[in-house]
Amino acid sequence: MNTLLQFAQNSYDYTYTTSNVDAGTAAGISAGIFLFGLIFVVIAYVVSALFLGRIFKKAGIESWIAWVPFYNTWKLLEIGGQQGFWAVLAIIPFVQYVSIVFIFIAMYNIGLKFGKPGAFVVLGIFLPIVWFIWLAVDDSKWNESLGAPSKAVEHTGGTTPPTAPTAAV
Repeated sequence: MNTLLQFAQNSYDYTYTTSNVDAGTAAGISAGIFLFGLIFVVIAYVVSALFLGRIFKKAGIESWIAWVPFYNTWKLLEIGGQQGFWAVLAIIPFVQYVSIVFIFIAMYNIGLKFGKPGAFVVLGIFLPIVWFIWLAVDDSKWNESLGAPSKAVEHTGGTTPPTAPTAAV
């Protein structure tokens, strides 16, 4: 019995190490991963802002808006026929999922306004950067009469829907 107790006690005395990397090397690796991630995020933001600016220009919205965080999503929602406040509500946990649904609906309407089929939104859902690039560089024209009406106040471009004739008095 004494041998079994001694064996059990000795088995807990081992120090387990998971790596032979010292703290300085681990800090360097962590800094490298952080720097790579930061560079990736900045490049993705610049690329998406450039192409979103071109989409805004086609839609009659000033292209500089694409560079302003939250406001660019607000305008994207508005030209897609949705309420812009969903852009700000996207920072609230769990509400963000509802906001994402409205962004996808806006992307669907924007695709329709550029003459794309409804299934084009699938590209926007799974590969949004490709969706931005495609709409920005192709020769499609903005047609306000397609999809949900735009809620953007300063919208001046594209084709406007025909107005009903007024009756003479």
